[in-house]
Amino acid sequence: MAGRLMQIGEVSERTGLSLRTIRHYENVGVVTPSERSEGGFRLYTEAEVRRLALARRMRPLGLCLEDVRGVLDLLEKLPADGSPLPESDSEAHEKLVTQLRKYWVEADARCDDLRRELGQAEEFARSLHEHLARVVEAATAADGGAGVVR
Repeated sequence: MAGRLMQIGEVSERTGLSLRTIRHYENVGVVTPSERSEGGFRLYTEAEVRRLALARRMRPLGLCLEDVRGVLDLLEKLPADGSPLPESDSEAHEKLVTQLRKYWVEADARCDDLRRELGQAEEFARSLHEHLARVVEAATAADGGAGVVR
C-alpha cells in the first residue's frame, strides 16, 4: 500500500474526533481502516483521514450518519475537477450530481438556520453583558464608587 499509515491516535489528533467516534464511524460504515497492524491496531491512510475530517465538518449540519456516509461516498465517486465519470455514463453522472445537489440544498438551508441561531445566541450574550454592566455599575454607585461588587 502506497503512503504512510497512521494509527487511530494520530488520526484522532489530526481530525479532532475522539477514538470512540472514529471506532463508531467504522462500525456504521462511514470509514474503514485500510489495514490492521500485526497487533490488530487500525491503520488509516491520508484519504481516510480526509474522509473523517469531512465527516467532522458535517456535524453541525445535523445529518444522520447514513447521510454523512452518502455524501462522502458521492464525493469519492464524482471527479474533484468536475469532469464526467471515467465510464462516460452521463445518466449515472447526472444521478450523482442530482444527489449531491440535494445534499447541498439541505446543507445550505441548515447553514441559514445555524446563522439565525448564532444571531440569537449573540443577542442573548449581549443582553447578559449589558445586565452585568448595570449590576456592576449599581454596586459601584452603592459602594460610594469603591468599585467593589458583593
